Amino acid sequence: MPAAKLETPLVPDFEITINGAPLPLEAKANVLAVMVEDDVGLPGMFTFQLAGSMDQEDEAPWVDDEDLFAVGHAVEIKMGYGEELESLIAGEITGLEPEFASNHLPTLSVRGYDRRHRLHRGRKTRTFVQQKDSEVAAQIAKDAGLNAQAEDTQVVHDYVLQANQTDMDFLQERARRIHYEVIVNGKDLLFRPVAHAEGEILTLSLQEDLLEFCPRLSAVRQINEIALRGWDPKNKKEFVGRAKSGDEATQMGGQNNGAALVESFFGAATSMVGDRPVSTQAEADQLAKARFNNVALALICGEGVCFGRTDLRSGKVIKVEGLGTRFSGQYYVTTASHRYSGQLGYYTHFTVRRNAL
Repeated sequence: MPAAKLETPLVPDFEITINGAPLPLEAKANVLAVMVEDDVGLPGMFTFQLAGSMDQEDEAPWVDDEDLFAVGHAVEIKMGYGEELESLIAGEITGLEPEFASNHLPTLSVRGYDRRHRLHRGRKTRTFVQQKDSEVAAQIAKDAGLNAQAEDTQVVHDYVLQANQTDMDFLQERARRIHYEVIVNGKDLLFRPVAHAEGEILTLSLQEDLLEFCPRLSAVRQINEIALRGWDPKNKKEFVGRAKSGDEATQMGGQNNGAALVESFFGAATSMVGDRPVSTQAEADQLAKARFNNVALALICGEGVCFGRTDLRSGKVIKVEGLGTRFSGQYYVTTASHRYSGQLGYYTHFTVRRNAL
């Protein structure tokens, strides 16, 4: 994977293609900055800014170039070092932002998103009967012209209502209930469990890679057990889904999870949940475990900056070293912002979460 190497420094570079064709050399030479925002909860976004021409006869270069910059054009952005460039986003132009001022040349910022933005278009009201959430996600992906990669969610729901919601809002609501996430990679829609149980894909150390890392540990929301109450309308009886310490999908290499930490100092605490309808014991168990894992993953949150790394992506697990025994270890990346400029170079800003010490 392309990464900065201090012992043999390479010049950072980028490549932009529009509708499959590379950005013309004249346009690339005028690019001031490129940014790609990668987020597990929001559509991936790209922005690149071009400076105007010194040609006084050209009052607004690039602004009216519809062959290059037009809403709907497909864009792919790569970054890296030397000849080792890796794709960071494939999306579509959704906005143009020119800037005109008396004290500098005009500029044009081209903005767009990955194809998750299509799922935000329009609101729908419809029902899904006798389907799993993974089957619902597959249907929505097909309707949006995307290829579905939906991991089986096991539980079949009698009736699910999409009530005047965008497809993205609805899918994310269904995903949060069961500790899943909605990712779009090119033309593929991934509906999968939160991937913090995977092994780390890279290691960052304070001595070699990190320029800044600020973790925050908070035990305020941590609890020992979640009890989610439901009602069986057929048999007319209550049931309870429970999740407790030990039901974490992973401890990310740590020894003490949040539940154990707060119990040792503050005593046991149970959260009773009854804010959403559930109709089966299996659904109640699934939702209780999902909510427990979501709370647990907020034990440590943090943000950092390192030299540009194209392999540092949201939805991946990384390992951080050199922070002492308490804060070193695995972290789940929730956002990664890749920023390039001709003056400053290439840096990656990121945010992370962790559920154990």
